[in-house]
Amino acid sequence: MPQEKDGEKNLAAQFEADRPHLTRVAYRMLGSLPEAEDAVQESWLRLSRDGGNEVGNLTGWLTTVVARISLDMLRKRKSRREDPADADTPEPADAHGPDRERELADSVGAALLVVLEALEPAERIAFVLHDMFDLPFDQIAPIVGRTPVATRQLASRARRRVQGAPKEDARAQRVVVDAFLLAAREGNFEGLLAALDPQVVMRGDAAAIKLGGPRQVSGAGTVAKFFHGRAQAARSILIDGAPGILVAPNGHLLLVMAVSFRNGKIADIEAIADPDRLAGMNFTRVED
Repeated sequence: MPQEKDGEKNLAAQFEADRPHLTRVAYRMLGSLPEAEDAVQESWLRLSRDGGNEVGNLTGWLTTVVARISLDMLRKRKSRREDPADADTPEPADAHGPDRERELADSVGAALLVVLEALEPAERIAFVLHDMFDLPFDQIAPIVGRTPVATRQLASRARRRVQGAPKEDARAQRVVVDAFLLAAREGNFEGLLAALDPQVVMRGDAAAIKLGGPRQVSGAGTVAKFFHGRAQAARSILIDGAPGILVAPNGHLLLVMAVSFRNGKIADIEAIADPDRLAGMNFTRVED
């Protein structure tokens, strides 16, 4: 009996260690923190029911279970949206902290979340598991009920849709980011102002503040003064498919800046240096 209790404690401890990873997986699939947490909790119920004694790779097993649960939830969500009887059903009140929701959304990228929402459930699962979490297609195939070849095609189709989402806007935004960085390096104050929305806000997470960044500053003039003569180690990059800035002096990743736009100008800059948040992001180099 004591051995059984020790086994349950060890299993619970392993699960808690994997919970952040599982939440990130579920959130990328579902785009909703409450639903992601529900999926993770359901995975724990299944693990505790099955015992997990024969599971060699617990993290992999839990990831698969969360993916299956998320796929079911996506399919049910799609079915509800197609049912006109549910059109006026009110959304449940959000009992979860907005800061945590925002943190997860930032780690994925708002633009990517919008595109993922448009994918078919099986496409979304295949794309997220393969492109974001490096699972091989032969492991994803049983989850979506397809052959590995068909699963590869699902992910490829999803990838084309993700890469094809608003390209023109993304190109224009990258031009603005490039102009902003060039003006910062050259100390061109007027150039900085030209790239910034008058009401731009810049903020940083706790790790970025420790590196010398501001907690929050507002207004084009103030933000321009902060960047004036800086950005020598910064370059334009895609963060989860959306334009952003990477700061890596001597090739060492220091922080990234997630950028959002309003009327074609930079309206929000968030400096992110927290290692856990950085680990959850996907960076793509912008080709010159």
